[in-house]
Amino acid sequence: MLNLDKLNFDEKGLIPAIVVDAESKKVLTLAYMNRESLEISLERGLTCFWSRSRQKLWLKGETSGNYQHIRSITADCDLDALVVEVVKDGPACHLGGDSCFVNPVYEGEETPEGFSYAGLYRLLQGRKADPKAGSYTNYLFEKGTDKILKKVGEESTEVIIAAKAGDVRETTYELADLAYHAMVLMVHMGISLEDLEAELASRHVIDKKVKQEKMV
Repeated sequence: MLNLDKLNFDEKGLIPAIVVDAESKKVLTLAYMNRESLEISLERGLTCFWSRSRQKLWLKGETSGNYQHIRSITADCDLDALVVEVVKDGPACHLGGDSCFVNPVYEGEETPEGFSYAGLYRLLQGRKADPKAGSYTNYLFEKGTDKILKKVGEESTEVIIAAKAGDVRETTYELADLAYHAMVLMVHMGISLEDLEAELASRHVIDKKVKQEKMV
């Protein structure tokens, strides 16, 4: 465990503490700790901060009951910032919200960096729950099942044409289009990735049983 003497508090004796929900990993708030508040946090297992506006120690939840139970505290590579993972008893924001970070400043492109099927699926779910103007994904959801199925059919045909021509690069491109539209269909119909995995797993078990029966 890190010695607190190694932490780099600023000229005012403070260090920023990024509070994160231990389960969802959602950022809840940014607060500041001094040496005393950090020691209290470690001793009690509850977040305690230094209020810059009131110039006093502030045990989160002391008046509201919305305590934050600390799971872990990790310092960054420069030892001048902390990430505090917590299990919270109630809203993190003094305005009553789940998180203090609620005001969008910028939204990037539709496909997230660091692609994963789970990430794309969550993004598509987000588009359906919170439509974005000009989004192609929302256009598909708005048009409904027939439009989505038409696109799945078109992309399947494009995959066949590219593969028949032996064009690996074009086939890859078209497969990506097909995968995207197939996932749009899944979200539209409420089919989860877990549902798909369970179906594939069940087929594997069946195939194994069939093979065993044939061997006997």
